[in-house]
Amino acid sequence: MNVATNVAPVVALVGNPNCGKTALFNALTGSRQKVANYPGVTVEKKTGRLVTPGGHAIQVVDLPGTYSLRARSPDEEITRDVVLGRHASEAAPDLIVCVGDASNLRLALRLALELKRVGRPVVLALNMMDIARKRGIEIDATRLACELGVPVVQSIAVRRGGTEALLGEIDRLLQALPAPGAADWHAPDAGELRVSQREADRILHAAVKSSGERHRGTARADAVLLHPVAGLVVLIAILFVMFQAVFAWARPLMEAIQAGFGWLGALVEAGPLPELLKSFLKDGLISGVGSVIVFLPQIVILFFFILVLEDVGYMARAAFLMDRIMGGAGLHGRAFIPLLSSFACAIPGIMATRVIDDRRDRLTTILVAPLMTCSARIPVYTLIIGAFIPDRDVWGVVGLQGLVMFGLYATGIVGALAVSFVLKRLIWRGAPGEPFMLEMPDYKIPQAKSLAIGLWTRATIFLKRAGTTILSMMVLIWLLASFPQPPEGATEPAISYSLAAMIGSLIQPLTAPLGFNWQINVALIPGMAAREVAVGALGTIYAIGGAEDAADKIGQAIAGQWSLATALAMLAWYVFAPQCASTLAVIRRETGSWKWMWVTFFYMLGLAYVAALLTNQIARALGAG
Repeated sequence: MNVATNVAPVVALVGNPNCGKTALFNALTGSRQKVANYPGVTVEKKTGRLVTPGGHAIQVVDLPGTYSLRARSPDEEITRDVVLGRHASEAAPDLIVCVGDASNLRLALRLALELKRVGRPVVLALNMMDIARKRGIEIDATRLACELGVPVVQSIAVRRGGTEALLGEIDRLLQALPAPGAADWHAPDAGELRVSQREADRILHAAVKSSGERHRGTARADAVLLHPVAGLVVLIAILFVMFQAVFAWARPLMEAIQAGFGWLGALVEAGPLPELLKSFLKDGLISGVGSVIVFLPQIVILFFFILVLEDVGYMARAAFLMDRIMGGAGLHGRAFIPLLSSFACAIPGIMATRVIDDRRDRLTTILVAPLMTCSARIPVYTLIIGAFIPDRDVWGVVGLQGLVMFGLYATGIVGALAVSFVLKRLIWRGAPGEPFMLEMPDYKIPQAKSLAIGLWTRATIFLKRAGTTILSMMVLIWLLASFPQPPEGATEPAISYSLAAMIGSLIQPLTAPLGFNWQINVALIPGMAAREVAVGALGTIYAIGGAEDAADKIGQAIAGQWSLATALAMLAWYVFAPQCASTLAVIRRETGSWKWMWVTFFYMLGLAYVAALLTNQIARALGAG
């Protein structure tokens, strides 16, 4: 046992999806948490530490949501293995907290009955009690504890002091933590699950009283949001506002970040340093990394919308709404949430496909998730749109630049649906699809603390990426653009004699039909590691220093040297190109095969080339060359 070896006791939070388990975890641990992955898989692992009111230092683990220990997805397998002590790298929990939505306890009680048979102490935490009371649901906690045979406490994760009863019960159990009992658990078959559910229903009937009426506000909201026409209009409006906000709200913060990096560049420029070192610090590091970090506010705003929509309870409804449309394209309704998550980053989107039970449906979603316009494309889109698309309103209310951005996102969505349609009709033709069943969570007001933690986690990941992958790529680009030095008496710009120019010119015959010059070619190569690297690479190639308005100067440089047709072709390329090594690595890990990683790389590369070629040729034919 962990207590006997002076190691902090492990308390595992287990519960159904959308039961408020993560909100409870945030309330317990606050900022004292870390996010990683379980070894060998990309399932997110959340752990945190705290000291209870009784003085016990404990480690809390937020396990992936599950309806049963009879695991049907990779997420549920992790939960099952950790709870049963079968996970090679994780200590078995000393105490299990089964988190149940107090307003919807039916499935939570069945899970609690399963957890009892694991042979470890279990506490049932009735979360969201405030919502249950508003709905007129009365829970006899004493009777419930007697029927289940485990302690039952009430909690409201989103309120101050809402976890006191749970912490008190944890303290009481840790005072005399028993040795693990003999596990009486085995994977239940369908018949055993039905028996277990009947027992859960009996307990529910004995300890819980409810009018059975649906909350009026929820019913009214669902009447609109789940309507096949009005619901789609609302969904499109939400997405449209989200993309407009990415431009409008972020501008002041972006200007502040630009000013900060401009000050650093001026500081280096004024210092008594050799010119080559100045160039490295100013053009390679400050300008290169700064021209990417400047887009952090836009990325945070995008994550903010996604987190709010998820916390409010809208995500599941949007998935239900989109099931018919996505089903026609060969995608399962559950694919909507992973694909929407891919707007922020394809990596968590691909990991989120574990909620899809059918392997073919899951694989289809994985293959098309990278086509969603992730946040790493935003720096490139913003740069090109800002340089070539006028900053004016259409019809007096809609920004033209935001409209173009919306069009790029829409193109990625259409591309994903088209690829899915082809996969289903040609490769997995005739395979029966599973029906779409999804439990609708209650509408809830997002908790500011949880939102702040979520945004901080995503921003930290982006900044770490900027300090590792992007920084290393910027150094590489600076080296390629700076050496060899031009010969004495050279009349061409110094970069024309560099290794970067040689590499760009070498692949020029392949990209010339797309309208790409050698500078674009050089930016695309390191951009294969991370899309946003291309912005900093262009800044280095066009010798843009670390000035306050470095991003604007890059835009001015490309506006002067590219044609409109080239710019549009570059946007088309970035809609489809597989320029993210991390995403490809996750595809390999999630599918367990190099085959599907290479299939993704080559089909996306082919789509990008054809799209850029057609865009360039059509634009030139229309006089945009």
